[in-house]
Amino acid sequence: MPGQPDTLTDKPGLSPANRSLERGIELLRAFRPGSELLGNSDLAERTGLPKATVSRLTQTLVGCGLLQWEAASKAYRLAPPVLSLSHAMRAGSRVLAVAAPHMRALAESRRINVGLAAPDRDEMVYLESIRYARRVALRHVVSGQRVPMALTSLGRAYLAVAPTARRRAILRVIAQRRAEQWPALSREIDEAAAQVKHRGFCAASWQPEVVALAAPLASADGAAYVLNVSLSTPLPVEVVADELGEALLALCDRVAREWALDSQRR
Repeated sequence: MPGQPDTLTDKPGLSPANRSLERGIELLRAFRPGSELLGNSDLAERTGLPKATVSRLTQTLVGCGLLQWEAASKAYRLAPPVLSLSHAMRAGSRVLAVAAPHMRALAESRRINVGLAAPDRDEMVYLESIRYARRVALRHVVSGQRVPMALTSLGRAYLAVAPTARRRAILRVIAQRRAEQWPALSREIDEAAAQVKHRGFCAASWQPEVVALAAPLASADGAAYVLNVSLSTPLPVEVVADELGEALLALCDRVAREWALDSQRR
């Protein structure tokens, strides 16, 4: 994939990758909140693909119903069938089906936010975010939202347990993209790994007065997931960690055990 090391991907089997399909997916990945309309030049710049290649691929994606062409803007937007794909993913997610009731119970009882996320390259993607924090925060997190792996407790908890080759590849990408911040970030990521090793979770506060704890979730299907809890508070990170750490670990344990039993029944 353009600009991405192979070790950031998980392609099963030994057959060579289909380059046209990979490039088409790169175009779809270019669309983000705040970038709803993109022209061929925008897409070429974001993906590193030649404009002629982008033009062919966007025409194909329009024909497949995954992109819509807006003549007035001379640009494309994601088409409604893309939403149906995300709905199918959520509806078919066993980890989400198992975790969501426990996440909601914890969020309601402690008046906190509880989330479940999975890694995607150097970002984390929320599968679910249940918001019950006592204080209203300006930042609103929803399913499908991405957060940076390097800055968040979610991402750092994943990096703490990621396979060595994957972790190194991700850290190389982060070091390139955040060169000025990298010395401090590298120390914080290492400290988070030590926290996960010794306490089972790590803590971070990358937004003003928002503290989050995150813990890797033992997987029943070989995939990688992370659970987190967060709240808006002026309290120091360590105070929140002492208050909510055990509750987060208990949530991970309940979800992992029930997920394992669910997998055995299937």
